[in-house]
Amino acid sequence: MDLFLVIDQDRSAMHALGLACLERNVGVAMAETLCEGVRVLLSRTASLIVVDVGLLRLSPPEHATLFERVAPGVPVVVVAHPDTPLETRVAFELQGFHVRTRPLAVEDLVEKGTAGALRA
Repeated sequence: MDLFLVIDQDRSAMHALGLACLERNVGVAMAETLCEGVRVLLSRTASLIVVDVGLLRLSPPEHATLFERVAPGVPVVVVAHPDTPLETRVAFELQGFHVRTRPLAVEDLVEKGTAGALRA
């Protein structure tokens, strides 16, 4: 079973996404902070990481380095809010992140997670 790591402080969105993933036979680990998410990644293998843009405090290149070190080759989806500046979105995309706007389509995430698993 694939495992998606969801890092978000919006509990209702996390739970809705988690239930939708479970319906598609995809396991979900949840974390409310980036530090908690890194701890999960150090102990479990994820096929996809989904993280809220508001929790990313470092620069996009620094986050790319962080995720590559703790979860090499795992695709990362950065969830942007509708009012997230275009410059922020582009900066993350240039570092290889997949940027999506809320609300997320679970099918899109499952596709990304499966594609990432096939590359590994």
